[in-house]
Amino acid sequence: MEEQKIAIAIVDDHTLFRKGMVSLLDESDEINILFDASNGVEMISMLAQHQLPQVILMDINMPQMDGYEATRWLSSNHPQIKVLALSMYDDDKPIIEMLKSGAGGYLLKESRTSDLITAIKTIAAHGYFMNNLVSGKLIRSLQENNSSSKNLLQEISANERKFLEHCCSEFTYKEIADKMNLSPHTIDNYRESLFQKFEIKSRTGLVLFALRNELIKL
Repeated sequence: MEEQKIAIAIVDDHTLFRKGMVSLLDESDEINILFDASNGVEMISMLAQHQLPQVILMDINMPQMDGYEATRWLSSNHPQIKVLALSMYDDDKPIIEMLKSGAGGYLLKESRTSDLITAIKTIAAHGYFMNNLVSGKLIRSLQENNSSSKNLLQEISANERKFLEHCCSEFTYKEIADKMNLSPHTIDNYRESLFQKFEIKSRTGLVLFALRNELIKL
């Protein structure tokens, strides 16, 4: 049976770049482009008119509603949609801010098409995409944010801490349940409990929070 294509959307205010991406990705037999939009406001309108995409390629600097705000809106309204930030900026602040907003990965616009397709497939399957660029920025961010973890550790159970450690891997939630000899429902409860305790809305945000506050160590 033919493998189902990954449904995506592209949100970017640079028309030539956006249409170029549509043209390039349209050639792939693994990608199905549902729509493209020039900013977050247009994205919201298009979402109401189309099937929901699995992944949205999100630019950062856009008029009316930028990538940060659009990603936060998606986290609140359609958390099942994964966001892959696609930008020309490779400095720390925009990368960390996009991840905090709920993006599951970050890729430079100068990346090869094959690398972009790999990132799309990875984030669609696992909910996040980690590469050397993101890993390096996270390490630097952690070094610059040395918060106390004692009080936070008192708020989580031993199993929740173990769950956090597994969240830093490529394991799916089902695989984490198998490794911890727990039911997927229990793992879902751990995830939702931690989301509520720390006011976080995505797995990437949870990992960032745990590492930054030294709740876990890699």
